[in-house]
Amino acid sequence: MTIAFVHNNRAFLPEIDAYIRFFTSFDVECLIVSQDDIGLTHRNVEWRFMGTDFSKPKHGIIRIHEYGSSSVPPNYKWKNWFKSFFNSQPDFRIYLNEYVKKSFHFHDRIPYGFRDMGISPEWMEIPNQSVEKKYDFIYTGDLSAKRKPENLLNCFATGQLQNKTLLLLARDFERLAEVYKPYPNIIFDGPVSHNQVRDYILQSYYGINYIPIEEPFTHQTSTKFLEFAACGIPIVSSKYDWIDDFQKENGGNYYFLNDDLSNLSWESLKTFDFRSPRLDKWSWEKQIRSSGVLEFLMTKFPATIKPA
Repeated sequence: MTIAFVHNNRAFLPEIDAYIRFFTSFDVECLIVSQDDIGLTHRNVEWRFMGTDFSKPKHGIIRIHEYGSSSVPPNYKWKNWFKSFFNSQPDFRIYLNEYVKKSFHFHDRIPYGFRDMGISPEWMEIPNQSVEKKYDFIYTGDLSAKRKPENLLNCFATGQLQNKTLLLLARDFERLAEVYKPYPNIIFDGPVSHNQVRDYILQSYYGINYIPIEEPFTHQTSTKFLEFAACGIPIVSSKYDWIDDFQKENGGNYYFLNDDLSNLSWESLKTFDFRSPRLDKWSWEKQIRSSGVLEFLMTKFPATIKPA
C-alpha cells in the first residue's frame, strides 16, 4: 500500500513527517508528491492538504482531504463557502478541530475525523547540557501580511525592545527584511529543517506566539506555541480563545500581551512567573490515532496494513 501526500511546498507542514513516521510503522509506503506530479505517481491513497481540489476521482484510489485551517482574511467566509461548494468529494475528511469543521459547510455523509497538531518525540528530549543563548526572542512561522507582523517588529525597531534581539525563522521574508534592514537586532533566517527549528528555539530566552486578534486565527492551534512549550522556554503570547482553552486543559503560565503590545517590556518579563504546560496528550501518535483515519484505511486495505 502506498500513500501519496500531495504538498505544494508553500507552507511548513510538520504533520507530513509525523504521518510518514506513523504509517511506515505499519509497513505502509509513503511519498511526498507535488500536485503537478501526482498523476504520474503510483498510489493507493491520495492525501491532499486543502486548499482546493477540483480533480475527478480516480478508480481504485482512496482520496483524503485534510483541512488544517479555515481560509484566511480577506473574505475568508466566502473562500470557505467556495471550497465547500466546488471542491471534489473525497472518501474521508480530516479537520484540525470542530471550529474548522464548522467553517466549511459540507452537507454530505462522508466520514471524517479530527487531528490536532502534535509534538515529535525528539522535541521532548531534554538536551544533555545547557544550550548557550544567542537570541533574546524567537518567532517562527508565517510572516505574511495577514498576520500583521509589523506590529511586533516595530517593538524591536523603534519601541521598548530596540536593544533586544529578535530572530524570525520563516520563508518569503524578503520584503520585511528590506524594510527592517536598518535594525541589526531584528534577524531574519530560514527556511530551515524542522529539527533545526528546535535548535534555534533552545538558543532563545523567550518564544513569541503573536497572532492578530481576529477570526479564524483566534480559534486555530498554534504550532509554534506547542514547539516552544516542548522546548521548555518561557512563552510570550497574544491572548485569544484557543490559548485560553489550552491553558484551562493543560495548565502552564504565559505572559499575555495587550492587543497593542504596550506591555511587552524586558523588565516585566524578567519578573513574571512562567510555568510550562502538561503535554502528555499532544504527541503526534495520539493525535493521528484519535482522527480515526487508521481504522478507515484498514477497512479499505485490510490485507496490507500490518499492525505495529
